[in-house]
Amino acid sequence: MSYSEFHTFITYWSQFREFVLLKIKQGGGRMTLIEELKELLKRDSRFVDSKGNLLKNKIVEFALKLDENLIKLLLQSERIKKHFFKDIGDVLIFDKEKFMKFVDNKEFLPNSYTAFKNKIGLANEEGKYLAKSKEVVLVWPYKDCVLEGGQEKPDEKRKEIFHNVILAPDEIDRLLEPKVFTNFKRINKDGEHPLEGFRRDPEINRKRGLPEDTITDNLIIKGNNLLVLHSLLKEFRGKIKMIYIDPPYNTGKEADEFKYNDNFTHSTWLTFMRNRLEVAKDLLKDDGVIFISIDDNEQAYLKVLCDEIFGRENFITSMPWKGRGGRQDSLFVADIHEYILFYAKNSKKFIAGEMVKTDENFPYFDKEKGLYYKRQLARKWGSHSKREDRPNLYYPIKAPDGRDVYPKLPDGSDGCWRWSKEKMEKEIAAGNIEFVKKNNEWIVYQKIYKIEGETRTKKFTTWLDDVGTTADGTRELESLFGRKVFSYPKPTSLIKRLIQIANVKDGDIVLDFFAGSGTTAHAVLEINEEDEEDRQFILCEQLAYIDTVTKLRVKKVIEKIGSGDFVYMELMKLNEAFVGRIRDIETTDELLRVWEDMKHNGFLSYRVDPRLFDENIEEFKALALDEQKRLLLEMLDYNDLYVNYSEIDDAVYNVSEEDKKLNKEFYGGKRNA
Repeated sequence: MSYSEFHTFITYWSQFREFVLLKIKQGGGRMTLIEELKELLKRDSRFVDSKGNLLKNKIVEFALKLDENLIKLLLQSERIKKHFFKDIGDVLIFDKEKFMKFVDNKEFLPNSYTAFKNKIGLANEEGKYLAKSKEVVLVWPYKDCVLEGGQEKPDEKRKEIFHNVILAPDEIDRLLEPKVFTNFKRINKDGEHPLEGFRRDPEINRKRGLPEDTITDNLIIKGNNLLVLHSLLKEFRGKIKMIYIDPPYNTGKEADEFKYNDNFTHSTWLTFMRNRLEVAKDLLKDDGVIFISIDDNEQAYLKVLCDEIFGRENFITSMPWKGRGGRQDSLFVADIHEYILFYAKNSKKFIAGEMVKTDENFPYFDKEKGLYYKRQLARKWGSHSKREDRPNLYYPIKAPDGRDVYPKLPDGSDGCWRWSKEKMEKEIAAGNIEFVKKNNEWIVYQKIYKIEGETRTKKFTTWLDDVGTTADGTRELESLFGRKVFSYPKPTSLIKRLIQIANVKDGDIVLDFFAGSGTTAHAVLEINEEDEEDRQFILCEQLAYIDTVTKLRVKKVIEKIGSGDFVYMELMKLNEAFVGRIRDIETTDELLRVWEDMKHNGFLSYRVDPRLFDENIEEFKALALDEQKRLLLEMLDYNDLYVNYSEIDDAVYNVSEEDKKLNKEFYGGKRNA
């Protein structure tokens, strides 16, 4: 018997039971009110076109007229009668306003505009629009994987088996409730210490305009990032200044390395991102921003999704980042760049940071006037750069060799100067003009001097070609660990630039819920050290390397700069403990021991009938090990991956008194004395 046949066999009765329960839940299998009304209206030929489609305008027209036949038709259904008619004494009144609003609702019958709008929207594989889908993609394939020991080649990565989990709306009940945290530690340059309580610094909170009892500790949290985000809402809703994430790019190449990742389709990836971005938006301050690293595989689709979530009016820009020297494994051309999508929560409230010009921005020196930079005086672009646009700005000036110099455009055609002839003569006399001869042609520059004590700024640009590459990120990690421990990490210089663009000030919070190797925390710590400020970071990562890379990296940076600390904590596992055990098992016998434990101590899906499984155990043993693992994973209830905070006092979960105290402090807002 094949895997699929066995799976079907043991779940047959459970599916039938589910069907019966669903029908009971729906009231004995009755149609929804919308479905019942549609079927009723189709009985009247006046409301149906030649293809059997309902005509909304006709229905509304006859309702306005209180058409006798329409009223009689509606009264045939007790349910519809109860919904759209009022019984006042002995008189039955038709509520035509309520009826017309119901019919006009796009859920009842999409008009042509809505239908077309839906057609061009983002949809899943079944044609359901993402904006209306309540599905949750709980877990995802790895974008990068830690290299073990001295491994350096991609083909030496661990062959993890990763099952994508997609939960339908009727499978979700307690999934997104706040979770219990455990394994609390405060980590600083001197090591790991028991956590005595969370810091809530009133001075820092006043500085950043937040309630005085907001947690001011840096946090690194281990666990599923969707569930962590929902657990952060009570404490940090509307308080995050900047979010940076580097999610899976969904390149399609993961399927070569991770057996089940080919199930991570385009629409699944979009749903996966939507689940997380919707709650991320709730965490942002009104003047907060989000940056998302992505490449060409999903960039355009992610842009449309973000327009829907954050609002098209809050799109700031898409910034190309020259992150690599050129990927020679690309099919047609060598990829050298990725993108960073940049959105504000409210673009009207966001104020971007600007680059302060330092001495490095004034590369030339004049003995009398000091440092300066220069710009060409002939206009090179814009709508008023041609001679015919500004004829009064086309005139000759004398070069040092006596030749007449005219303004020229890059293509050699006649252009115009930036200034009038009178201003030009004054600037030449003042020594503020410089002539440079190139290819036997004179180029005229204005000298712009640095004014002592004056702060000059200029806007950052979208083209991020000066902030390091993944090679720089790799070197940063190797300098800390002495070996390669992560593939394609972002450089800290990139994150620092984004922090500057986002205008993240002293005390502001930066969140990264795809923490990877911990580059974001590294960048925050270093930029704090450079300008003596106190920005806060929150990281989230689910994978095991959070212990061997992420957490350790941040500790090493703290040791290097000599100050700082963070609180480490984990979501308290329930079924997640079984998930980890199942993935690490190498024999069927071990797997069967886990199954016995799952039956007595795990939380199984309501679809599963353990008795049927046990009765057909020999067929299970005949399956391949990977299929056995997949089957056991599918039998778990994913609502119970972790312990819900609402059940923290339930003795069955065995939460320690110390963990209870710290959880209640985290969620209760009690300031630690």
